[in-house]
Amino acid sequence: MIKKVLIANRGEIAVRIVRACAELGVRSVAVYTDADRYSLHIKKADEAYSLGPDSVSGYLNAHRIVNLAVATGCNALHPGYGFLSENPLLAQICAKRGITFIGPGAEVIQRMGNKIKARKAMISAGIPVIPGSESNIKDIAAALNIAKEIGYPIMLKATAGGGGRGIRRCENEAELPGNFERVISEASKAFGSTDIFIEKCIDNPRHIEVQILADSQGHTVHLFERDCSIQRRHQKLIEIAPSPQLDPQQQELVGTLAVKAAQAVNYVNAGTVEFLLDAENNFYFMEMNTRLQVEHTITEQITGVDIVQEQIRIAAGETLSFRQEEIQRRGFAMQFRINAEDPKNDFLPSFGRLTRYFAPGGPGVRTDSAIYTGYEIPPYYDSMCAKLIVWALDWETLLNRSRRALNDIIVHGVKTTIPYHLEILKSDEFRNANFNTSFVETHPELSQYSVRRSSRHVAAAIGAAIAAHMGN
Repeated sequence: MIKKVLIANRGEIAVRIVRACAELGVRSVAVYTDADRYSLHIKKADEAYSLGPDSVSGYLNAHRIVNLAVATGCNALHPGYGFLSENPLLAQICAKRGITFIGPGAEVIQRMGNKIKARKAMISAGIPVIPGSESNIKDIAAALNIAKEIGYPIMLKATAGGGGRGIRRCENEAELPGNFERVISEASKAFGSTDIFIEKCIDNPRHIEVQILADSQGHTVHLFERDCSIQRRHQKLIEIAPSPQLDPQQQELVGTLAVKAAQAVNYVNAGTVEFLLDAENNFYFMEMNTRLQVEHTITEQITGVDIVQEQIRIAAGETLSFRQEEIQRRGFAMQFRINAEDPKNDFLPSFGRLTRYFAPGGPGVRTDSAIYTGYEIPPYYDSMCAKLIVWALDWETLLNRSRRALNDIIVHGVKTTIPYHLEILKSDEFRNANFNTSFVETHPELSQYSVRRSSRHVAAAIGAAIAAHMGN
């Protein structure tokens, strides 16, 4: 049995895992650096221990984190997402120290984290992949030859990459040499590897991903798909489940492909298989994320499955509690990433103290966050400070409810993407579910909004100012 879990992460995902543990009767242990000493996940967990002053590297020290898990009596570790979540070393160390790693095995993480190995595995399983190089590119001369063979535009990608980093598009032969060096530099800094490969660029695809769960007894299911096409520079902004752009046949096909992909590599625990859908409605395998996704929330909303709890049960050796035919989806859900960024200033990060925070509520509204009034958003981590998740029975109601929830949420003290999300909701293309990964770039006017504050918001701001004055 899993009795005590160390959460090797921070922020809202750490809070999310704490809550799942609490419902299962499992004790939770939080870790933090000096920059996070006032973070909410510390307050929510049963125990919390410092990783020291290093704001980022503290969360990247696998040996120290596992040592702490052992010292505090934990018999399991959850990596969350980001940081060490897709680093096979963490899983290896856990196995050596007798700590249950809540995720797939190190071998699978390593195999699917290497894009060349993942492509080869999918080809062997009969999963369609994007045309590209069969191995890593040794030099610019080889890159030029392959690019000429498959045709421009092409994408240069870091073999060990992920999260939208280590990717460069080349429109023609003249752009390739410079981008080749840039990708190598980015890959070296971000992933510690200079290996890169080439893929044919699929123009304006839709980004479709499928959530899967698999136990150690050989049972694999999918929890339907998510549409992640609304993104900027390969970073997702809005996610939707299920995709409003797919017909039932496409939904069944992509779910089947995802299960087949997971089974091909003997995958165990929660994972996400990502695909690109081109203009001719062809699905192509892109990558597999061997961890919990930021957007797992919307899958939970349409299926009623607590994915984090399922992760813990699977890691404990339990069999999946449901079969594929027993999983039902209901309605639509949308997640808005509330980032501390200024959309009107090229999405420049906006860190600082929150003078006021109010989370929205009402039917079908969920907020996952680790912020509170007075919290200082540190500049060392990702700019996402909250996730607003909205559910409704139908697409039209979802759009209207999302607008209401975005108008209800209050985040004062920093710039956020809330007004930008509201502008997207006004777009006829978005409302008609007609969009692809180029949506943000082809609609620059959406970031030129003018903020119109309602009388209610003005009154709230005045009230907050008066309260602050009285406190002084």
